[in-house]
Amino acid sequence: MKKSILILSLGLLLLSIFSFRDIDFFSSMTKVDYIDGSKTLKFTTKLNTTHISQAVKIDPNTAAFDAEVKKYINNNVDVSVNGTARTLTFTGSQVNGESVWVYYEVSNVSEISSLKVRNSILIGQFPKQVNIMNVTYKGTLKTVNFQKGKETSEITF
Repeated sequence: MKKSILILSLGLLLLSIFSFRDIDFFSSMTKVDYIDGSKTLKFTTKLNTTHISQAVKIDPNTAAFDAEVKKYINNNVDVSVNGTARTLTFTGSQVNGESVWVYYEVSNVSEISSLKVRNSILIGQFPKQVNIMNVTYKGTLKTVNFQKGKETSEITF
C-alpha cells in the first residue's frame, strides 16, 4: 500500500513538473512620460530580445537591427492625442542581454484630454502576447493593457 502511494505521489509530481515546462511568457512593458518643458510624450518599451528578433527576422547583434525595429514600431504603434493622429519619432533602441529597450516620442503636445493608442507589438507573432503601458501625465498615472482582439485603448485625463 505504501509503495502504491509513493509511486502515485511520484507520478503526480512528475506530471506537474512536466506540464509547466513549455510555458512561455509573452509581454512587453511601455512607460510613457509627458515632459512638460519640451511638450513631448516620451515612450520607452522593454521587449524580450528573442521575441523581437523573431518578429523582425534579424539578429539583434547586427547593425541593421535598429532600422528594422524602427520599421516594426512604426507599423505596430499608433498614437492620437485629443482625437488627432500624431507621428512617432523613433529615437533609438538598445540591446541589453535578454531585453531590448526601444525609445520613441511624440513632440508638440501641449495638453492631453485623451490619448488613444494602438499597440500590436508582437501580438501577430505571439497570440498570447500582453502589452502593458503605464502613462504618466501631470502627476496622474494610468495603466492600460493590449492583447489580441484589444490592440487599441483610449485614456482620458
